[in-house]
Amino acid sequence: MNLIKYVEEKLVAKKETPAFKAGDTITVHYKIKEGDKERIQQYQGVVIQRRGAGASATFTVRKLSNGVGVERVFPTFSPFIEKIEVNKEGVVRRAKIYYIRGAKGKKARIEEKQLGGIEQNATPAAAPVAKPTTPKAEVAAAEKA
Repeated sequence: MNLIKYVEEKLVAKKETPAFKAGDTITVHYKIKEGDKERIQQYQGVVIQRRGAGASATFTVRKLSNGVGVERVFPTFSPFIEKIEVNKEGVVRRAKIYYIRGAKGKKARIEEKQLGGIEQNATPAAAPVAKPTTPKAEVAAAEKA
């Protein structure tokens, strides 16, 4: 068994892939050979599952094409994958979202993860500090001076 892992590590050229999980919407740029010509086709859809580990890892992408659901399984470290772009991060509670196959309309939507940190990190530009307005505070401030 260790021999198989050793050969996989040495022979399979692992590329850097972005972190994505089930529920994310991604675009896979896939090389297609047609005779002597080679072109890149984009396949955009929702990740249904990620399966396997190491060189045999795969992921399944589902999209709607003319109202018909189409799923395609991609090997993660395939030499034909030019690049993978993560378009949206979805909020799902499962690792394999097979239930999306039977869902129609609004039920088939996946909620998008919101980046709440952007609004929270923004600080107002130098807000003026309020001066004491009560008579007791004014007297105390005058005594200090």
